[in-house]
Amino acid sequence: MAKLMKNDVVSSIVEQAGLSKKDATAAVDAFAATICDALSNGDSVGLIGFGTFEAKVRPARTGRNPQTGEPLSIPEKIVPVFKAGKKLRDATSSD
Repeated sequence: MAKLMKNDVVSSIVEQAGLSKKDATAAVDAFAATICDALSNGDSVGLIGFGTFEAKVRPARTGRNPQTGEPLSIPEKIVPVFKAGKKLRDATSSD
């Protein structure tokens, strides 16, 4: 299984959309910045068929130090999550 990096995504956009490499890079950067800005403002980003990006609160909990076994408090944290849409799930299913 290959891991696509940003340059791979940019190259694919260049081929599929016929944009210059500079324009495709700017589009990928703008897309990522838009999602980051929306999530940091508490908004979600939904792309029909692809999926939804949102920020969720992971509640505070008690954990254990793996070396000493002592309990420790893990604070509440906001984490980004992605829920795949139907088209994406169907495209990646192995049926």
